[in-house]
Amino acid sequence: MKINRCVYGLYVILLLSFALSGILRVGTIHAETQPIIYVVPVKHSVEQGLFTFLQRAFEEAERNEADAILLEIDTPGGEIQAAGEIGELIRVQETPVFAYVVDEAFSAGTYIALNCDKIIMSPGSAMGAAAPIDLAGNMADQKVISAWTKKMVSAAEMNKRDPAIAEAMVNPVEGKPLSLDPIQAQKVGYTEGVAQNRGEALTLLGYSNPTVFPVEPTTGEKVARMVTNPLVIPLLLTIGLVGIAVELLIPGFGIPGVAGLISLSLYFFGHFIAGFAEWLHIILFIFGILLLLIEAVVPGFGVFGGLGIVSVLSGIVMAAYDTAYGSLSLGIAVVITLIVIFIIIKYFGHRGVWNKFILRDQQRNVEGYTASKDLTHWLYKEGVAITPLRPSGTSQIGEELVDVVTEGSFIEKGRKVKVVRVEGTRVVVREIKYN
Repeated sequence: MKINRCVYGLYVILLLSFALSGILRVGTIHAETQPIIYVVPVKHSVEQGLFTFLQRAFEEAERNEADAILLEIDTPGGEIQAAGEIGELIRVQETPVFAYVVDEAFSAGTYIALNCDKIIMSPGSAMGAAAPIDLAGNMADQKVISAWTKKMVSAAEMNKRDPAIAEAMVNPVEGKPLSLDPIQAQKVGYTEGVAQNRGEALTLLGYSNPTVFPVEPTTGEKVARMVTNPLVIPLLLTIGLVGIAVELLIPGFGIPGVAGLISLSLYFFGHFIAGFAEWLHIILFIFGILLLLIEAVVPGFGVFGGLGIVSVLSGIVMAAYDTAYGSLSLGIAVVITLIVIFIIIKYFGHRGVWNKFILRDQQRNVEGYTASKDLTHWLYKEGVAITPLRPSGTSQIGEELVDVVTEGSFIEKGRKVKVVRVEGTRVVVREIKYN
């Protein structure tokens, strides 16, 4: 009986083992039929904040063992340096990275797409027009164009796309850089297909019925993207410096000071979230502001103010993602701030901290001010020089001896004189001559 029970127990264990292995196998098969796709938006302008966001999204996809990453691109372009760093980020990923051009992928957006393993385009979308331009909208110099062309060509060749097409997207053909619509892109091998939506795009890429994880930027990352935009940085710095200058020169903590502090706080917060600013830079800036406040309250012959200005400007430049562009943006802000300061001094110089350096009081008798001795009662009185006046000396006027000075001439002792002017404590006399 005991042997039968043992055999029966072994049968039960084997049956449970087979059942469990079947369940695990079904689960494995199910998991294998559900690829994990991370969808990451690449929208608006390309800037350093976008790089930080993509870096975080790629790390999350790798951590969760995603099967692929799909970049949904809709951008007019942006900063070349940021695009280059994003391209490198894409190239080092072990997980396949694909591009789905939702509407447009121009300039820096084209470069990002070319670094992806495959490109899918939506109907009506376009890509190309990648000629680099400066902030004024003019074509960049030949050195920049040449370097950017090489990067575009290299990205195209890496994924076996025609490099001549990539070069034409940078260098104008018949007056303008090349752009491709979906049909043209298919003909030249720059897209693997056209898809109406994300689902169709993933199907074309070989992922049917996938598990999709959309990744959206956090509030902090949105702020970082905004304030690291090359067009926004000079604006924030200008508002910040002008606001602080106005607040220091005109009394009362009001709108200019608040606007200035908010602008500079956004600048440092965005660059901190983007990974460019460090606590040292922020502390340096705050220390500079404190020194400026000390100078405004207790003037230190410019020592506190000078150190404060150096500290503030150093913190701003060091926090920038690119010190050269940070210095340029700061230079623009400083010039505008100096113009505003000049206007304030000219029209409002009698207010604010300037009162600490200008004597505004007038010594008027009606307000109780008197000189050491009022000598105006000697005016037009006559007297006698009791010493030679060379031109100063002593005269007797009435019963008193008075220190006097002539108009420049020499008057002998004993000659009669007359007081012609009284200037404070200075009594001016003239000799009385008789015909």
